[in-house]
Amino acid sequence: MADPFDTAGLRRRVLAVWTDSPARFREDANAEEDLVRGGYRDRLLVELAQNAADAALRAGVPGRLRLELADVGGGAEVLHAANTGAPLDAAGVTGLATLRASAKRDEVRSVGRFGVGFAAVLAVSDEPAVHSTTGGVRFSAAHTRAEVADVPALAAELSRRDGAVPVLRLPWPAEGPPPAGYATEVVLPLRAGSRAAVRAALEQLEAELLLALPGLAEVEVVVDGTARLLTCTAEPPLARVRDGERTTTWRLATRSGELPAELLADRPVEERARRGYTVTWAVPVDDDGRPVPPAGRQVLHAPTPSDEPLSLPVRLIAPFPLGPDRRHVAPGPVTDALVAVAADAYADLVTGLAGDPAVLALVPRIGLAAAELDAALGSAVLDRLRAAAWLPAADPEEGPVRQAPAQAVVLDDDREEPVAVLAGVLPGLLPAGWSRRDGAPALAALGVRRLGPAAVVEAVTGISRPPQWWARLYAALDGADREELGALPVPLADGRTASGPAGVLLPADDLPVDRLGPLHLRVAEPAAVAPPAARRLLERLGARPATAAVVLADPAVQAAVEESVDAVEEGWDDGDPAALAQAVLALVAAAGTVPGELPWLAELALPDADGAWAPAGELLLPGAPLAAVLEDGALGTLDPDFAAEHDPAVLGAVGVLADFALVRAEDPDDLDVDAAGEWADTVADRLPPGAPPPSWPPLTAVRDLELVADWGRALPLLTALPEEAWADVVLDGVPVPGYLRWWLSTHPVLDGRRPDRLCAPGSRELQGLYDPATGPEAVLERLRPPATVDDVLADPDAAIDLLERLGDPARTVPAPVLRTVYARLARALDGVDAEPPPRVRVTPDRVADPAREAVVVLDAPWLQPLADALLVPAGGAPGPVADLLDLPLASERVPAVVTSTPVRRQPWAAVPGADLAATRLGVPELTGEVAVHEPLLAGGRAVPWWPGEAVDCVDGSPAALGRALAWRAGAWPLRQALAEAFAEPARSADLAAEDAVG
Repeated sequence: MADPFDTAGLRRRVLAVWTDSPARFREDANAEEDLVRGGYRDRLLVELAQNAADAALRAGVPGRLRLELADVGGGAEVLHAANTGAPLDAAGVTGLATLRASAKRDEVRSVGRFGVGFAAVLAVSDEPAVHSTTGGVRFSAAHTRAEVADVPALAAELSRRDGAVPVLRLPWPAEGPPPAGYATEVVLPLRAGSRAAVRAALEQLEAELLLALPGLAEVEVVVDGTARLLTCTAEPPLARVRDGERTTTWRLATRSGELPAELLADRPVEERARRGYTVTWAVPVDDDGRPVPPAGRQVLHAPTPSDEPLSLPVRLIAPFPLGPDRRHVAPGPVTDALVAVAADAYADLVTGLAGDPAVLALVPRIGLAAAELDAALGSAVLDRLRAAAWLPAADPEEGPVRQAPAQAVVLDDDREEPVAVLAGVLPGLLPAGWSRRDGAPALAALGVRRLGPAAVVEAVTGISRPPQWWARLYAALDGADREELGALPVPLADGRTASGPAGVLLPADDLPVDRLGPLHLRVAEPAAVAPPAARRLLERLGARPATAAVVLADPAVQAAVEESVDAVEEGWDDGDPAALAQAVLALVAAAGTVPGELPWLAELALPDADGAWAPAGELLLPGAPLAAVLEDGALGTLDPDFAAEHDPAVLGAVGVLADFALVRAEDPDDLDVDAAGEWADTVADRLPPGAPPPSWPPLTAVRDLELVADWGRALPLLTALPEEAWADVVLDGVPVPGYLRWWLSTHPVLDGRRPDRLCAPGSRELQGLYDPATGPEAVLERLRPPATVDDVLADPDAAIDLLERLGDPARTVPAPVLRTVYARLARALDGVDAEPPPRVRVTPDRVADPAREAVVVLDAPWLQPLADALLVPAGGAPGPVADLLDLPLASERVPAVVTSTPVRRQPWAAVPGADLAATRLGVPELTGEVAVHEPLLAGGRAVPWWPGEAVDCVDGSPAALGRALAWRAGAWPLRQALAEAFAEPARSADLAAEDAVG
């Protein structure tokens, strides 16, 4: 076989070196392995494309690369990479067979320059070959291993490396021409396990790779017989990249030059001569020239893809010096110089794009740098963009001149109308599209001032514009944040300008503006508020339509009302109080105001029956029912003549009293009624322990309850009040009594007794503990005295009262209630500081004094015969009950153990009746053992049963068996049913049939 490149000589020289120095063999193997596993582990297609581009540049022809994945049978595949350009020569073979000694070092325009890129083929193939029109070479891991194995000095190292050898150091001649039309073909029989990765890489190969390889015009990718053509056509400043039928246009900005020699002094020798550079930024653009930043993670292309991350959404192609791993940029003066060049080129790119807000996507974001180089680039680019004049102006009079970010401002509103209205008012204002929220971070990074509504308000304050201009401004600002528009100027009808819309009246067509003068109100200039959008904005900002109701609610009217009594008493107002009263009452009549709607109306000064002036809310209508139930002199009476002149409903709307008055508020602190704070505390006590402060719903209370003298006549009046006065308050899902019911329940309003210390008529649970409430049925329905123990336990104070009542020997307790009442009290008073009662209830009709007689809480039922004490029912919670009553548990007082000897011991499953017992327990079979004692002794006394960890003890009776088994099974309520099963084993079938009925 011909050997045009003297591969035999190359092999001989390399083997000689390895033989003389096995360490050199080891060094070459390690270096190649580092490249394959490190810097070039996933760069196969990139390196093949790079070599094709360099070959085309050397030959001065358009570069073409054909990548074909061929199936050669038996599941094997071969990757063919054929390219045009300069064919393989001896220097190229030497470069392939050496490490870090590229044959391209003198080719200034070449992409490859390190002499290591071909090592990428070893990631997928052990037998790479290169066929060219001038001859071919191949490399073989197997043949290299065989050659090395024949060298005794290398045997030990070869064994230590498990046969791994530096494949690319020993070339052999190869036969076969490249495909027609191509100068060179790289043939890579794929290693098993790499085929899927190669196939995926071919399918995912992007046409944009050609942007970094100007020597390569097209790449044809063939997989499974289907071809895909990737091309790149440059028409500066545009490049059109085509991938099959899809074409993407890229905008380019390029700067070229030569670095000063001194900057490369610290670079490797072979890099120092390559001082020329070309830095290119590229970004896809749409048909209108707007940038469309590429999706996904961007990296530096130096000029082919590296692992250096970039946060800028643009492709950077620049010959930055790379570190030994060929993946990351090496810091130093060259890098710093190229960063400056790249920043200048980036500014060229941005300023050359269309003046569209889409360009803001290209502005670096502060604080989002992905790495050191990215941070340096972002900082330098921002400096350039801040200094350049590239932002458009919204004002047509400013013309097409671009402005620097420092001179620009942008509205915090991306609608067209606000910008159109303010263009002549705000110098440097950007067009509306630049105000979108997605561009805000970019503008902030550039230093462009963003003007929110508050800044707009500041800018228009003090300017003179016709009413129609203000109408346009208000309409344009409709929808803005009202918190920032509080100081928006409003021209008034009398020529003044209000410093904010709040309180300004927007006149209705039928409003007699000329009659509002005495009230000194602020009414807007009608032409400035004519458009519906303008009125909508001003209303949202606190301006009010000037209807009777709105005028009545104006702060100036409220202030006049609230000060009216002081003005009369202290004589500091020259106005006539009667005239003010008549004006306010007329507004109330026109507005249809209802009682309590405007609480401050109760401050209006009205004449009383004694000829003085008093607040309306402290006066009674002559002959009012309420006057008959209150203490004498508690409230005054309205002047009868004045009352006769006005509708009682209107007088009631300003607070004059005919009946009990409702008070409404959003928070208990705002309820001006008796004991409102105490009620709020009581309500909070009903919430679950640890609950956060409640969120109060709207509250309704009743005033003047503390002034009542005759409850017999007052309660029917209160019963007739609206439902809202009596409604429960729901806090976080928990209903609690409203203020009125709570106040009445905790005061002696029923024949001198508190309703919460009585019980509902007919209550069974509370019979004997509470006296039944008496009174009219409608009154009792409103008061709702407690009917059940749960009703009592809902209130901690009532629960403490119940605890004391249980120890009252004069009272009785229903047996079903006594069984669980102490356990329920323990739960209700958990966390409440309740004193233990001096006496406790042990039976429905008996109480015990623990200070004088033994009383325990039964927690272990088998101890009952040994307790020698009165037993308090524990209701399933002996521990909490003992803590509540400060009593010992039976288990703490009786330390007895079983002392007798069993007469027999058997499994529970062997006891007659065990099958029925297991069925009633819902288990397939009884487990454990039971020991029968005759008798069963514990503490020297006979007991019927005694539980054990492994063996239960009984006296043999069915009752004892039922209790012992029920306790063991944790089914204490079934003890009688289990005793029946053991008492009548012969009737098991009949008893089981009875069980099946239910």
